[in-house]
Amino acid sequence: MTWNLWWRFGPWEERAPAIAAVVAEQQPDVLCLQEVWSLEGESAAGRLAEQLGYHHALTDDPFAGHRGESRPGFHNAILSRSPLTDVVSHPLPRLDGTPGHRRALSARTTIGELTWTVVSTHLDHRFDDSALREAQAREVLHVVASLRTDPDTEPPVVVCGDFNAPPDSDEVRLLTGRRAGPIRNLVLTDSWEAVGDGPGATWRSDNPYQQATAWPNRRLDYVFVSWPRPKPLGNPAAAWLAGTAPVDGVVPSDHAAVVVDLVDRVERVRAPDDAVSS
Repeated sequence: MTWNLWWRFGPWEERAPAIAAVVAEQQPDVLCLQEVWSLEGESAAGRLAEQLGYHHALTDDPFAGHRGESRPGFHNAILSRSPLTDVVSHPLPRLDGTPGHRRALSARTTIGELTWTVVSTHLDHRFDDSALREAQAREVLHVVASLRTDPDTEPPVVVCGDFNAPPDSDEVRLLTGRRAGPIRNLVLTDSWEAVGDGPGATWRSDNPYQQATAWPNRRLDYVFVSWPRPKPLGNPAAAWLAGTAPVDGVVPSDHAAVVVDLVDRVERVRAPDDAVSS
């Protein structure tokens, strides 16, 4: 499950219980979050994890040291039912190649008998920043390449987040192999495209926080799965939206959440019996 929580914008204190209610209803094994606030040792992810029984990890705050201690931090997060290991916060670049304030958070977690690598990221948001998002998407692919183990036998890398770009954009087409990417033998499967129903817009005109938005009804949030992978392990089995309806009169966020079920088994193909010669 991936969800942009809209930081501390709007009625953020009233939205927090609504967010928790949606997560509790969906019961994801792993939850990737964007626009997570932190302040004085607390965070939206930490509160959610404590309330619902998750482990959690945050990116570093890219603005730390540039604003007062009383200003809340801005993070991506990963929550899991199981402990998180190998947690790394990866800076994403500016157009000139220097590190920017966007991040990709990676961690490993064991669900059942399998250890999965998960990435939570959030690309730049301006309509005219496609070139910047493309540079960030390239770096995300490099991060995935550095994290994946044997793509023929091990679970794929699951990449979740708010990419601030629709499926036909240059940056998403780069990720999904519709354009030549920077790394041979690596593309990402778009779970919603594989098994979702309908347009899957996560930035929606029926959200009251979007009444004045310039360009609603766009699919900006994704659960990607790296390819190649040992079929059908990691194949999307189902995808749906959550968090679109009010909870006790409060809409949880300005984005809808995306929830995906992934296949957690490897197909075993039996080889023909060895021929017997005489």
